[in-house]
Amino acid sequence: MENLIKSIESPEDLKKLRLEQLPQLCDELRKYIIESCSRNPGHLGASLGTIELTVAIHYVYDAPKDKIIWDVGHQAYAHKILTGRREAFLKNRCYNELSGFPKMDESPYDAFGTGHSSTSISAGLGYAIAASMRKSDDKVVAVIGDGSLTAGLAYEGMNNAGGTNADMLIILNDNKMSIEPNVGGLHNSLLKLTTSPRYNKLKLKAWRTLGSGAIRDAVQRFVRAGKRLVIRNSTLFQSLNIRYFGPVEGHDVIQLVKTLKRLKHLHGPRLLHVLTVKGKGYAPAENDQTTWHAPGLFDVETGLRLTGGDPGTPAKTRFQDVFGHTLLELAHSNPAIVGITPAMPTGCSLNIMMKEMPDRCFDVGIAEQHAVTFSAGLAAAGYLPYCNIYSSFMQRAYDSVIHDVAIQNLKVVFCLDRGGLVGEDGVTHHGAYDLAYFNCVPDMYVAAPMDEVELRNMLYSAQDKRYKTISIRYPRGTGSGIKDWRRPFTYMEPGKARLLNEGKDIALLSLGSAGLMGAAAVAKVAENGISVQHYDMRFLKPIDEDVLEHISRNYQNVITLEDGCLIGGLYSMVSVYMASHPGTISKVTGLGIPDRFIQHGKTKQLYHECGYDTESIVKAIETIAGKF
Repeated sequence: MENLIKSIESPEDLKKLRLEQLPQLCDELRKYIIESCSRNPGHLGASLGTIELTVAIHYVYDAPKDKIIWDVGHQAYAHKILTGRREAFLKNRCYNELSGFPKMDESPYDAFGTGHSSTSISAGLGYAIAASMRKSDDKVVAVIGDGSLTAGLAYEGMNNAGGTNADMLIILNDNKMSIEPNVGGLHNSLLKLTTSPRYNKLKLKAWRTLGSGAIRDAVQRFVRAGKRLVIRNSTLFQSLNIRYFGPVEGHDVIQLVKTLKRLKHLHGPRLLHVLTVKGKGYAPAENDQTTWHAPGLFDVETGLRLTGGDPGTPAKTRFQDVFGHTLLELAHSNPAIVGITPAMPTGCSLNIMMKEMPDRCFDVGIAEQHAVTFSAGLAAAGYLPYCNIYSSFMQRAYDSVIHDVAIQNLKVVFCLDRGGLVGEDGVTHHGAYDLAYFNCVPDMYVAAPMDEVELRNMLYSAQDKRYKTISIRYPRGTGSGIKDWRRPFTYMEPGKARLLNEGKDIALLSLGSAGLMGAAAVAKVAENGISVQHYDMRFLKPIDEDVLEHISRNYQNVITLEDGCLIGGLYSMVSVYMASHPGTISKVTGLGIPDRFIQHGKTKQLYHECGYDTESIVKAIETIAGKF
């Protein structure tokens, strides 16, 4: 049998295939993605669920002239393979290679960058309105799914689109992670009817005959009411003045092509509801969709996930699991504690508490802004919310933190997972800015633990009345490997650093888990006779001014170290202190994320690129020491 996938370098090649060849191509794409991701990990489940849909869209539409927007972007692996990146996909998410998400500067077929969720409808509407203003016949397709329809931005986009005549097709990829639809023969019959060119011509002729007025309005209300009797899911979209079609089977590529050809020639905002299965075609991914969302390395034949570590070496504890187990422990002793997360209970380990105390844990869906304001409401009602949101996703809720929490002096403990550079997920997912963007919020504490025990004690201490609203940020992955991290709690006074190493030559001030690399560097340079005074600052705000005062009068050279942006972070705080206090003798050198967007790769590669891996810290210390 001919290998079809190798013949396709662009959607133009895809269009040369006969319709009956498309199922074979889908099978080949599915196998290619599974084998590629088994050796080079990525987001597997969602992309397996959209293979037939991807093939159908590119078979019918004319990208890149027509704009196809994937939301969320990890659904788009088949799209990348079909648009000239088949060989490059073998190094998907690798350093200086293909991104795991659509990127406008990577390919003209990537109409819009979509690393976060729920942006496609708003962006697509912008494209559609622009085409209308230019009197262009460009089409716009926004594929939204994998839970993305739970975020408010999607509804804002639909509300706006419904008030326009924008020529735009929204495809709801419903893999049962968000909306649970009604299905059956009646629904499919309605789909065939409502997408039929003959039906739409007759409908248009009827409306023109009726004209405007009471009779037409009455008939239109009757038709809509009839639709709602047979299909509940249409109600929301119809009320937003978006024509609803579906639901349709999302793994029948031939039927999808026929449906899309009909919808392509309609006008105005419209939505096609497509039913898919996350992980389709690979049994392990279908049976455990959460785990196989991004499974890491695995054996294709057996479905066995591979850790890649030495089986004789105990695994280090992940920071997220320290959070999950500690929060459950705290909740047992403090009935006011509740847990909130926007669609990441497993990713942030809130599921640990959720299993035992389901009535005190809340997964609010992909809705970070709502998660924060919901937490504010709980706080106003006397509860103590521990609101866990990934650092990069918290950016979307920044207004709510200021307006709904900080201004009203409500106490919420924000637990920011994935702080700092996160690795292969890349620029859209790096937690580069939380230290800076929370640092400027009045009456808010900003903390970053260096290791597992520090995180545990920060979570415990945050309950105390001396603590205000606080963000506690920690990185993705494992900690330092402390085996007995479940120690008795120790209260941590806000704004107090700890001395890790005494030295006389240079002062090193580190914040958060970057201090582990700093400690390794301090030990290394000591072998060459360089003595470093090393502080784990613990808190960016309030910052330990006693330490800064001591450093400013006793050390000519200070190095700051942080896994966050230098502007607005520890480097900025220390520099401002030194500049504003007369009598200081210190020159400050900052190591951290520079003022540019960092792309994807392994964290060690990215730390080195940014100049704050252990090797770079050693080099910085030795360079400064050589100036004595």
